[in-house]
Amino acid sequence: MAHRVLVTDKLAEEGLARLKAEPNIEVVVDTKLAKDVPALRKALGEADGIVIRSGTTLTAEVLEGQSRLKAIVRAGVGVDNIDVPAATRRGIVVMNTPGGNTVSTAEHTMALMLSLARNVAPANDSLKAGKWDRNKFTGTQLEGKTLGVVGLGRVGLTVAHRAQAFGMTVVGYDPFLAADRAQELGIESVQKVEDLWPRCDFITLHTPMTEETRNIIGASALAAMKPGVRIINCARGGLIDEAALVEALNAGKVAGAAIDVFEPEPPPAGHPLVNHPAVLVTPHLGASTEEAQVSVAVEAARLLGDFFGRGQIQFSVNMPKLDRAEMEDLRQYLNLAWRLGMLHAQMDRGTLKSARLTYRGEIAQKNTRLVTAAFAAGLMEAALEGQVNLVNAMSLARERGIVIEERSADAPGDFGTLVQSEVTTERKTYLAAGTLFGKQFLRLVRLGSYLLDAHIDGTLLVFTHMDRPGLIGFIGRTLGDEGVNIAQMNVGRENQGGEAIGVVNLDTAPSAAALQAVQNHPDVLSVSVIKLPGQDELPRWM
Repeated sequence: MAHRVLVTDKLAEEGLARLKAEPNIEVVVDTKLAKDVPALRKALGEADGIVIRSGTTLTAEVLEGQSRLKAIVRAGVGVDNIDVPAATRRGIVVMNTPGGNTVSTAEHTMALMLSLARNVAPANDSLKAGKWDRNKFTGTQLEGKTLGVVGLGRVGLTVAHRAQAFGMTVVGYDPFLAADRAQELGIESVQKVEDLWPRCDFITLHTPMTEETRNIIGASALAAMKPGVRIINCARGGLIDEAALVEALNAGKVAGAAIDVFEPEPPPAGHPLVNHPAVLVTPHLGASTEEAQVSVAVEAARLLGDFFGRGQIQFSVNMPKLDRAEMEDLRQYLNLAWRLGMLHAQMDRGTLKSARLTYRGEIAQKNTRLVTAAFAAGLMEAALEGQVNLVNAMSLARERGIVIEERSADAPGDFGTLVQSEVTTERKTYLAAGTLFGKQFLRLVRLGSYLLDAHIDGTLLVFTHMDRPGLIGFIGRTLGDEGVNIAQMNVGRENQGGEAIGVVNLDTAPSAAALQAVQNHPDVLSVSVIKLPGQDELPRWM
């Protein structure tokens, strides 16, 4: 029996041809369904798979009750128009085509960079207006200039390669690309994004939109940049503080900017960057090439062919390759490892190089490969484009030169089961270990050389300090004065009066002022705030 696949958005003919060539797939093309929710729901009830682009939105309402639908393929990178959790709950695999737009977006970035450097757009407008102002549009060369690339994923690395061909020096920031790997590619890697700003003549953004990257270029970043810097954003709207950029442009600190993405899209009338004379704008054209359209269409067809014809899942954003019984058996171990990865990701650690997981006791007899993948997903999910899960976490780590190893020991040691994680960076090796109490209660039992018994959920205030009387009371009063309630507190030490560590579980995040007050205490050595999911929250891929 053939599997019926719907195509509800315009797809390149090459992709349709490949899909129709699959012997076990029946293709139904109906682009009118994209705007007709009742008709789309009805059609999905008779479909095994669907290929969409940005025109079709698959909400929880649309996916409700779709018991036949097995796979969704987004011909493109973003899956914002798919309710992935709703699909996951219904056992529907969601796949995308992450590599199809890479070259197209990178080339558009280079086009905007060259246009900024040579004043192409204003010179064009001037000449078409009947003027011949050659002196007015004197530009600058790319050769010999320094390009800062924020985000060294597929697109960022492709831009870096092309910039090097123009004779540019490339400085990059990506905590999830090992420095050794960056060096192999001819890129100087910096440990902090702040180290990149003052060095660059051009800066281009290629990072996903997260809580950490929103307004990554703001007033303080702009103030630290070289006078006359030029900025390009073909990644995501919201990465730049628009008001701060306009102010820097008006002050002459920034010579020009090129913006392809906005938040929201399309931008509203009177948008300050769209109308600014020193800003070059395009309507989200990064992926708009004939080749990119063909590439994502062919890739989408291949993914469905492999899924229905050969039982293979690739580029899934939501589904692990394991049966339901195994998932239930591993659920809490996966949850624990995921949280340990998230904890490491938020440490002030510099560029990540490698990680090692050690399993002791009961966990060592289970599928530790999946537990390691869960750790990798937690370690990288906040920093990478798209959704990191059990399927793609390890391969994404390998792509970035991050080695993640595991080893097992049957002997339980002090606990019936133990997951110990060690992450090595350019600065040091960080260690964190967790266990399960009563098969369901997650606990952080070690940080560095210190033993603990801390809850590994919610907001954690982690501080190293000298073991002196009165410090714990001071921290309690300081947080209390800010209206921050302490849910749990644990302290670990090796020797009385020596260095120690504290982990405080808070109901709400402390203010910057409260953190500074704690940091200023003479017995406090370091302070970090770690934000983890709530006690009952699970990864979206579970």
